[in-house]
Amino acid sequence: MEILEHPQQILSWYIDAGVDEAMGEEPLDRYALAGEAASKRAAQAEQLLKAAEAERAALPPKTSPRQSSGPVSIQPADNGVSEDSIKTAVEMAGKAKTIDDLRKALEDFDGCALKTTAMNLVFCDGPTDAKVMLIGDVPGADEDRQGVPFVGAGGVLLNKMLASIGLNREEVFVSNAVFWRPPGKRSANLGEIAVCLPFVERMVEIVDPQILITLGGMSTHSLLAQQGNISKLVGKWFTYETPRMSHPIAACGLYHPEFLLKSPAMKRQAWANLLSIQAKIAQLDA
Repeated sequence: MEILEHPQQILSWYIDAGVDEAMGEEPLDRYALAGEAASKRAAQAEQLLKAAEAERAALPPKTSPRQSSGPVSIQPADNGVSEDSIKTAVEMAGKAKTIDDLRKALEDFDGCALKTTAMNLVFCDGPTDAKVMLIGDVPGADEDRQGVPFVGAGGVLLNKMLASIGLNREEVFVSNAVFWRPPGKRSANLGEIAVCLPFVERMVEIVDPQILITLGGMSTHSLLAQQGNISKLVGKWFTYETPRMSHPIAACGLYHPEFLLKSPAMKRQAWANLLSIQAKIAQLDA
């Protein structure tokens, strides 16, 4: 038997043998990694919940209706969300093998009180093998009525934004960081975000896109673990990866369409960000 010593000989032998992927020198227990990832998600969600509880404790005492100046954007964090609810969310999300499994898990999940006030579960829309995935913040009134993300005025603008860089709505996958509409036009609180996070992360793992785009500050902060004003984060590229994914994902933040409708002056910056996304898609397709 010929002994191959020169690196080029060894490489040629690998190619002739059909080797097409480099592996590590030591065995890797993927099941253990998946378990570690689930524990990490639970810890991250619990950290969000504790931060929400601290934020709630720092809020001033409630005023009477006559003294109230209107609804606040951050609401008390409990709302039926507990550490046990988050752990259950991690377990149920981790068992899902397909998007249909994940939808069924959310339909059976009772750990988020928003489910009792919303009209519908607003889950997802688009092909499950999409190369581009978009995650918004929370459903609006139109989405709540129809049970589909981004179907209102913001959805119309989103479709135009996608079309401007050569993407059709039918070829991208869209969802939200929270799956039920909060009542009273308020934002989701940190506890509600935390309990939905395991399902969102599992959704990204299942779809396994090439590019992940977060729409709005809430989804950018929670999913990409980035802090700071959204204006400083949009257009920047990050890497999103979990042990259960086949490859790291290029991820970036973008202004939410609803925000752009209220702040048209920011559309110029959004257009520059869209061009960056178009260039990234072309780079990955090359």
